[in-house]
Amino acid sequence: MNKKLRQQLAKRKRRLDRRIDKAYGFSQSGIRGGKVKLELAEKQQAVSASGVALILEMIEKLKLRKHIRRRVQVLKLHAPYDETDHILNIALNLLAGGTCLEHLEHRRTDEAYLNLLGSQRIPDPTTAGDFCRRFSQFDSVKVMQAINESRQIVWKQQDDSFFDQTTLEADGTMVETAGQKKEGIGINHKSQWGYHPLVVSLAETQEVLYLAIKQCREAGFRKIVLRGDTDFSQTQHLDRWHEDKVQFVFGYDAAPNLVKIADSLDKMQFKPLTRDARHSSKPRHRRDNTREEIVVEKGYKNLVLAKESYAEFDYRPTQCSRCYRMVVVRKEIHCHSGQQRLFDDDQIRYFFYITNESKKALPAREVIRGVNRRCNQENTIAPLKACHCLKAPLHDLASNGAYMVFAALAWNLKQWSGMLVRVKGNPGQRRVRGELRRWLVRMEFATYLSSLILIPGQVIRSARTLKVRLLTYRPSVEKFLMLHDHIGLPLRH
Repeated sequence: MNKKLRQQLAKRKRRLDRRIDKAYGFSQSGIRGGKVKLELAEKQQAVSASGVALILEMIEKLKLRKHIRRRVQVLKLHAPYDETDHILNIALNLLAGGTCLEHLEHRRTDEAYLNLLGSQRIPDPTTAGDFCRRFSQFDSVKVMQAINESRQIVWKQQDDSFFDQTTLEADGTMVETAGQKKEGIGINHKSQWGYHPLVVSLAETQEVLYLAIKQCREAGFRKIVLRGDTDFSQTQHLDRWHEDKVQFVFGYDAAPNLVKIADSLDKMQFKPLTRDARHSSKPRHRRDNTREEIVVEKGYKNLVLAKESYAEFDYRPTQCSRCYRMVVVRKEIHCHSGQQRLFDDDQIRYFFYITNESKKALPAREVIRGVNRRCNQENTIAPLKACHCLKAPLHDLASNGAYMVFAALAWNLKQWSGMLVRVKGNPGQRRVRGELRRWLVRMEFATYLSSLILIPGQVIRSARTLKVRLLTYRPSVEKFLMLHDHIGLPLRH
């Protein structure tokens, strides 16, 4: 960021702080209507999502266009769009604030947006849908492989400590649809119709992955950990993962034989389980639990967790040739009706977790803590739905799968922009840059758009240069300019 930009930012910040300060006065406060005069600019053009310019620069730096063009060939003739144009068109639509294919019509009829992309025209919604329908499952895999090549470039920019450990998480989710003639749909236990994609993500960065173990091996991660719930404890693969030196921690179904083993354990083997405090700061006064009060008042049956304890034992699944550690959590649940405890309805429930980690490397308490952290993957799946990546706008399984792959690229581009922030310099710079990186990686998609993408800007394009003149100031503009500086830095290859 040059000296002139820093001075402009400081001036605008002082002016904004003075304006919103209560001491400034209340004479002009409030929202008031008035007579409006409309004009149409003759030469100047502005776009509401000038932050897309940063994404375009990052796409070029990561050679994403080159990788997609080399791997994906589904069109016989490029007239005038190639495969890269179609894929990026769908991803950039979401990054520009769109939520569905139909919003491509707004993008393609926005002259300033076309100038921002440096394009004469972009595909319309019908053409984009037709492109998705040309994809087979194998073609979608090629797109994911191309995205992985750019991901490797992003990972190469990380510090050495980034490669100490990677935690791979997998979970299914429901993409609900009201369409009655969509091929490949099914119904779940909640009577919801739709598709059930599998989402594999990297816990440390919340990236959506493909061929996760192989990709992490090639990147040079020194330790790979698989983490999942009971649906992913596939015992036929445990021995192979163990031999490949892949660590795993999976939930395990409470089968009758395991419950019998847990019941037979000596009570002295169980240790009290205390949960970590959610906040390290001084706890605030807890508000009344309104739901609990209603349940007690109405006399409904209420299951209350009384205490927890844990133990472990060796266990060999039927399809495995060796034993693994089985950690069991014992929950004692009391049943109440109103203020009265129903002793006959009290319950003991067991939760099991299987792992090949040694006791020295990962004590039983840390196994439980790690499994609890797996719930954070819901904070990856929820934003994917919020940014409209997990949708089924087309008529069959393959085309909807292709659309989800293209759309999920928007989420990965958001994560990569944060990962390209280099935490270097003096202690003050490292602190500021570290906060910016964490802020970007952990941010929800809607907040990312509001803060860094949906900034109005004037588009000035010459023969070789794209200039975007920001037309407003807010605190996130400074972070926007810092991010631009980091994306512009040379990359390690």
